[in-house]
Amino acid sequence: MSEDTSILRTVIIGSGPAGFTAAIYTARAGMDPVLISGMELGGQLTSTTEVENFPGYPEGITGSEMMIQFQKQAERFGTTVIVDKVIEVIFGEKPGDIHTIKTSSGKEFKSRSVIISTGASAKYLGKDFEEKYRGGGVSACATCDGFFYRGKNVVVVGGGDTAAEEATYLAKICKTVYMVVRKDYLRASKIMQERIENTPNIFLLYNHEVTDLKGDNGLVSQAVVVNNQTGKETILDVDGIFIAIGHAPNTDIFKGKLEMDEVGYLAVKPFSTETGIPGVFAAGDVSDKRYRQAVTAAGSGCMAALDTEKYLIQINS
Repeated sequence: MSEDTSILRTVIIGSGPAGFTAAIYTARAGMDPVLISGMELGGQLTSTTEVENFPGYPEGITGSEMMIQFQKQAERFGTTVIVDKVIEVIFGEKPGDIHTIKTSSGKEFKSRSVIISTGASAKYLGKDFEEKYRGGGVSACATCDGFFYRGKNVVVVGGGDTAAEEATYLAKICKTVYMVVRKDYLRASKIMQERIENTPNIFLLYNHEVTDLKGDNGLVSQAVVVNNQTGKETILDVDGIFIAIGHAPNTDIFKGKLEMDEVGYLAVKPFSTETGIPGVFAAGDVSDKRYRQAVTAAGSGCMAALDTEKYLIQINS
């Protein structure tokens, strides 16, 4: 029986370290992958100014430059990269079933396997100053950008576990960490609250909100915080602000189709990237709410590619 050449062997939805790594591995394995990048080619890493913790870049590299290199490497081995947005996926149900992927430009792809690497987006406050100082003091990842604030004063916004983790991490390298909490209590777990209380250079500002940032040449130098009970305004001399109110996985189009947790992260089988549907795999931040690092996303992209290759061999495709 001849194979229908119009049916692809694998489609990768989403770019970034996970998607491009999956593309590199599947392309080198002769799977002729098509990667549909989304409208932000390279994912959220492109909004990170400097990446200094990814192996192989001793002098550091910008996130956008890194993603250009990832793309070139994927294309070198035969990946077709399409800048488009997936708006619907119709999954088959049994091993060997064909999956249909539809995009906002009207294109339709049929594939024997799908790797989902749509990532997760950091939640922001929705204030104008966040965009104004993005890359100049505003961040949503302490482990990514904290190094640049060594010995300086910073603000962490949030009161949950994410904020507590960011604050305690930054406290090890920064002079002072102001933790701005909108309510009069922390939502973080008891053990995280104890760590905050036992860290001398973390200062809690309950019932406070950041209302503005000030600076010169696109670099933050001050944060304006207001007590939401009294209205009193305070100016903090800081060089950076970390928004730590959580992340949201980019999985809306998969709701009701793939198993996910209460937040929306895709569920995968233990020690695997397999979802509950045969031939559908998840890699990177879309299924990882714990680590959320470029290097771990790349590693899971490799895993997804290997799992996909094994699946295609099993269905004899």
